[in-house]
Amino acid sequence: MWKYPWNLLVTLSLLICLPSGMFAHDRPHPAIPPDRGENERIFNLPLNDGEQLRLLFSTPANCRGIIIMLPGGTGDIGLEQTGRIHHGDNFVVRTRGLWNSHGYAVLIPDTIDHANLRGHRNSPTYARVVEDIVTFAHRQGPEPVFLLGTSQGSIAAVNAAAHAAANSIAGVILTESVSVMGGSRETIFTAAPQRIRTPVLVVANRADRCDVAPPQAAQRIAASMTASRDVHVLMVAGGNTRSKKNCSSLSPHGYFGIEDQVIDAISQWLDAHA
Repeated sequence: MWKYPWNLLVTLSLLICLPSGMFAHDRPHPAIPPDRGENERIFNLPLNDGEQLRLLFSTPANCRGIIIMLPGGTGDIGLEQTGRIHHGDNFVVRTRGLWNSHGYAVLIPDTIDHANLRGHRNSPTYARVVEDIVTFAHRQGPEPVFLLGTSQGSIAAVNAAAHAAANSIAGVILTESVSVMGGSRETIFTAAPQRIRTPVLVVANRADRCDVAPPQAAQRIAASMTASRDVHVLMVAGGNTRSKKNCSSLSPHGYFGIEDQVIDAISQWLDAHA
């Protein structure tokens, strides 16, 4: 099996930086990548408390693995039964077609009744919700199941992985993780990262200016996964912006403009662990 030539902890850099001083008003806006996957279906997953969770399942023709994508922000993507998405800018939502092109199915949960997940992602209750999603993913086929959380969603990924049953997930990918306490009053460090035993990839963008997700915290995040013997850091650089907010999905915080390069690099790690 192909493997990265890494030791326990290695940093990669993708040199995709913009020229200094180049801002949104003095360059053309880049196009948002296609947001539709190859084959998309909507499921309503019954939960243990009697509620139902709507899921978007996007699958390629030949599947190498299933990635449960945990969006940032409030977690509400506005998914309708028809498949229409009202809030599709988030990195893990708008790139599902690109993941499919690498052979990975994408499973994206919405929130129940448009609930705001801020402050709830590190709770035992939400860990059980993700556990139900993992069980559902395993029913779809024999492929390995991964968790990928971005920004606030990284808290949910850490929490779920910390409480996951043995061998239920093949690995965890954390992108632009919330490591500084902000308005949600939770970070990845409050979600028991020291309990994670599966392989972990921590991805951080040197160009990220989001105040609750500083890229320089990537090594500290990785070091907190003390129970895992397979932890790596992937540093990237670059991105464009369409927003005045540094924590926006359409900024370096959401890999806007460098999606292809970032997904290529993450996919190499996935391939080595699938």
